[in-house]
Amino acid sequence: MVVYNKVNENAYYDSVTLMVISSKISVVEGVRHAAVMMGTDHNKEIMKGSNILSAEGEKASASDMIIGLEADNDDVIKEVLAVVDEELQSKTTSDDDVKTKFRTIDMAAKRIGQLNLAVISVPGKYAKNEAMKALNNDLNVLMFSDNVSIEEEVELKEKALEKGLLMMGPDCGTAILNGVALGFANKVSKGKIGIVGASGTGIQEVTTIIDKNNSGITQALGTGGRDLKEAVGGKMMLMELEALKMDSATEVILIVSKPPSEVIMKKIIAAIKDIDKPVVTCFLGGDPSLVDESGALAMETLEDAAHAAVDLANGKEVSKITFTIPTSQVEEYVRKEKEQLKDSQTYIRGLFSGGTLCYESILIMKKKEFNTYSNVALEGKYVLENPDVSKENTMLDMGEDYFTEGLPHPMLDTRLRVARIKEEAKDEKVAVLLLDLVLGYGVHEDPAGDIAPAVKEAKRIAEQNGRYLSVVASICGTDKDPQNIEEQEEKLKEAGIIVMPSNAQATRLASLILEK
Repeated sequence: MVVYNKVNENAYYDSVTLMVISSKISVVEGVRHAAVMMGTDHNKEIMKGSNILSAEGEKASASDMIIGLEADNDDVIKEVLAVVDEELQSKTTSDDDVKTKFRTIDMAAKRIGQLNLAVISVPGKYAKNEAMKALNNDLNVLMFSDNVSIEEEVELKEKALEKGLLMMGPDCGTAILNGVALGFANKVSKGKIGIVGASGTGIQEVTTIIDKNNSGITQALGTGGRDLKEAVGGKMMLMELEALKMDSATEVILIVSKPPSEVIMKKIIAAIKDIDKPVVTCFLGGDPSLVDESGALAMETLEDAAHAAVDLANGKEVSKITFTIPTSQVEEYVRKEKEQLKDSQTYIRGLFSGGTLCYESILIMKKKEFNTYSNVALEGKYVLENPDVSKENTMLDMGEDYFTEGLPHPMLDTRLRVARIKEEAKDEKVAVLLLDLVLGYGVHEDPAGDIAPAVKEAKRIAEQNGRYLSVVASICGTDKDPQNIEEQEEKLKEAGIIVMPSNAQATRLASLILEK
């Protein structure tokens, strides 16, 4: 076993690029652990915790890139370095297609007259300064970076408001501006619906469902996860609502978020009252009656919200969704799955790459009167003591920091989820596995190619122990995404997975199978 580091001095790459490279070298035969990161103190601590930081890597500065790995032998190291070089060369070649490259935001703003947006993806301690430079150059900002203090966020958003600019983030993972997908986002059709969202996969789920229903969006504007906290004051959500209100192309507005505090909710209600367009809200887990006085439609699930927005855009009456497939098909799924389960199999285990999808599933399970443990539980008594060990009914957000320290996000790197799928199959009381698959830009190029074989193995493990394992999934994506949604769905079905049209429907089906 060899621990190896290579340091590329003064070689900055954004976190998405490094996550993609980390994912690709992690699957090289003979690699035990691997990561490619910038040499910040925080990242070095992560690498140290994963036992892939050597004395060479310790010397790296925040502007240096570290390749860290634990490998079987030197030949494996050579193969990994070749993969890294190929990926970096590919990025350089791509960059060369751009007429001019700039080392600073100030230089780019001065030389490119029509520049109007900056995407910030640097270590958190540098992000505020870079964003401020962009705002001072009259550039809208999408900040992918996290680990930015709430005080810095407030300062940046106040500056943006002064200048009439968007300041999406920190930790804003998804946006679609004028048809251009930013961060983790999907390729969707243009249409009449404008979206404001504080959650990344929440935006992805509603935009893909809208697209699948032959409708489209004008803009999908992110806020960052903390925007609705009292300390921030909903500054960006309020500004984005005003922008969509003034946008002539936007005929319906959809808001997606966890519930804000009472103080911020009052501000949002006041803003909605001032909008002379239909507004749909999905404050996941919130009381729908809280927005009644605003005149907006309050929907409980992401799918209901997406369908409501489509109905309003098409001048139709709004209806809630339970299942969009025939009732007879749902009943057949339930019958076939139930008859193969033992009476002792009573639990469901949800393993999610999308945090908002996990949260939505917990809410649906609660409504079905299933108590659910989680690392993002609704109530303190249901918080898992150890996220590595499931308890009774469990829903895991595997994109949480606990699982991603030293590893890329599970939308990019499926290894932890693959291992957990097989582990859950060993539990004799598990009846159903519930999974999500997120497609689009910035994510794994073939997630089903990893998940399907893991499910086959999990089903074999259960069968060897005289049991059957039911597996239900949904795919967040469109037929325009680079992964080819039809091929992804076919791979899942071939592995014996029931694929449902949405996360909400997948969770409802899983709960029906679980009911005895």
